[in-house]
Amino acid sequence: MTTAQRPTLEAVARRAGVSRATVSRVVNGSTTVAEPIQQAVRRAVEELGYVPNLAARSLVTQRTDSIALVLPEAATRVFSDDQVFPGIIRGAAQELEAADKQLVLMLAGSPAGHERVERYTTGRHVDGVLFASLHGEDPLPGRLAELGIPVVCSGRPLDGAQVPYVDVDHVGGVAEAVRHLIANGRRRIATIAGPQDMVAGIERLIGYRETVAAAGLPELIAYGDFTRESGTAAMRQLLAADPKLDAVFAASDLMAHAALRTLREAGRRVPDDVAMIGFDDIETAAYTEPPLTTVKQPIVELGRAMTRQLLRIAAGEQVEQALLLPTELVVRDSA
Repeated sequence: MTTAQRPTLEAVARRAGVSRATVSRVVNGSTTVAEPIQQAVRRAVEELGYVPNLAARSLVTQRTDSIALVLPEAATRVFSDDQVFPGIIRGAAQELEAADKQLVLMLAGSPAGHERVERYTTGRHVDGVLFASLHGEDPLPGRLAELGIPVVCSGRPLDGAQVPYVDVDHVGGVAEAVRHLIANGRRRIATIAGPQDMVAGIERLIGYRETVAAAGLPELIAYGDFTRESGTAAMRQLLAADPKLDAVFAASDLMAHAALRTLREAGRRVPDDVAMIGFDDIETAAYTEPPLTTVKQPIVELGRAMTRQLLRIAAGEQVEQALLLPTELVVRDSA
């Protein structure tokens, strides 16, 4: 029994009646070959079932057909029950699959991980980079953009770099949530804010502050880091600071989940004594006790929109620097 040999570049050249060099230029995307000859080569490739050498092709085209998605988070956070990161990954993967490109997932939750990402991306091992969950004034997105590497961030870079970004309307989403609490008679509205080294945490706090100020209501703020543990600690802090508070906006559903449990332990009824609203609309938000009112962000669409922007940049198109996706208040029993 013999094993069939894979078609070679020479076999394609003989079938198309052209030189080996001409076949190489066509399969590697060169536009210098006349259209009739390109058609003849493509027909020969299809008839013979020729598969181009991708490594050689990348050397010729300077393209890898792969995109990096960088998450500056620890693996335990990325693969937790927080659905934000899996949603972004899923959206990016969907767009790249449709574009016949590969997704390279890179975690940068430590200094060593950050350095590894920098070496890999500046080494041109990918055609572009998506950054999600940036913390602080990370200079890497701006530096890559200056090198001509296509970059898109989820959220405005905090170092002021002029890098295209896609995000959800955090401020508007929170404003709608707080106005809902005010419309239902709540007047002592506290917030469990997110981390202030992240755009999501910063802008969700802005939305809260602007809305309570416009209503002439006082601020009451405790800070968390988007985790359940921080939600518990922040809720205890708020109850100690103002035992008569009657509503809480938590800047993430995970913090809101923990805050609901803490309120129950303190003997507070939700929503009778204290109303609660979260942000994200993760799957479990509908199954808390009571079901959680929350701000829904289109997280899978965020991943898709980021990827579409990046592919447009890589194709030489001009894109707007900022693209904001709308949010939606999902009203359930907690508020």
